[in-house]
Amino acid sequence: MRAMQKLLLFVDKVSTFAGRFFAWSIVGLTFLISWEVFSRYVLNTPHPWALDVQIMLYGILFMMAGAYTLAHGGHVRGDVLYGFFEPRTQATIDLVLYIVFFLPGVFAMTYAGWTYANESLAIREQTFSPDPLPLYPFKFVIPLAAVFLLLQGIVEIVRCIMCLRDGVWPPRIGDVAEVDVDKLKEMVNVKDEDIASLDKYVVGQEAKQ
Repeated sequence: MRAMQKLLLFVDKVSTFAGRFFAWSIVGLTFLISWEVFSRYVLNTPHPWALDVQIMLYGILFMMAGAYTLAHGGHVRGDVLYGFFEPRTQATIDLVLYIVFFLPGVFAMTYAGWTYANESLAIREQTFSPDPLPLYPFKFVIPLAAVFLLLQGIVEIVRCIMCLRDGVWPPRIGDVAEVDVDKLKEMVNVKDEDIASLDKYVVGQEAKQ
């Protein structure tokens, strides 16, 4: 079981690395948009291909974030009810949804994406701008993202099975998360009464001014 857990965490790390790596595309996207605005309105030299590159970079960022988000439990779910369920009940719901909806959808995405990309490669597809760019390399991102998502989905299915057996969710890799306010208060040894007193002091000082 320790070997299995190491394998699951290894896939988590792969998905996390892919998500972080392709997240750098947002930096390129930011610089590209900034430069194009400057070039268009200050230098009066717009580039017809800039919009195509912006769309491609955003598409890469969006697609390659899927496996990363799944690895960290970041996809949208109905936590209003789900969070109150026992782990085994949660695992049962997740397992059914993975088998009925996730696997068929991602298999279809992988197969159709690969076919779609190869057809684009066969005709050396380009964009429709006055300065056309090759489009087929971008389309190969579709099956690549699907493979990452499928691999992470299989890991999540294994986690569901392990939770059904053990009654607790197996651990997953950690990453940047929202601040736990209660834990932060405990670390700095601050109580709610202290915060309330500080708020009253600040309000009093503002009233005097």
